Amino acid sequence: QVELVESGGGVVQAGGSLRLSCAASGVTLARYAVGWYRRAPGEEREGVSCISRKDGSTNYVDSVKGRFTILRDNVTNTLYLQMASLKPEDAAIYYCAAGKTPDGLCTDDMDFWGEGTLVTVSS
Repeated sequence: QVELVESGGGVVQAGGSLRLSCAASGVTLARYAVGWYRRAPGEEREGVSCISRKDGSTNYVDSVKGRFTILRDNVTNTLYLQMASLKPEDAAIYYCAAGKTPDGLCTDDMDFWGEGTLVTVSS
């Protein structure tokens, strides 16, 4: 049984940092495209960052470039999202996901999803 469990969310002041974790079981993250997504209140879910299944390259949505870093620990089978310089608009539920997508990149149609962790940013 595959399980992705996010943790690390919480309340942080604008300008602060958080590190989100996604512990995986039943699936080897290194064999999948893995990524972080978020859904803010009243908004559609958006992809935040992805690690390619094919070459391990990373990409980020423009709004977080230079502030967020995605990392995958193949030993512990854990995905991380290091978030710095947080802004109120970063507040959302953050989800991790894994998928064996055709081009190796993250899509909206990933195979496995976590339940999410809430990030609140106070101004």
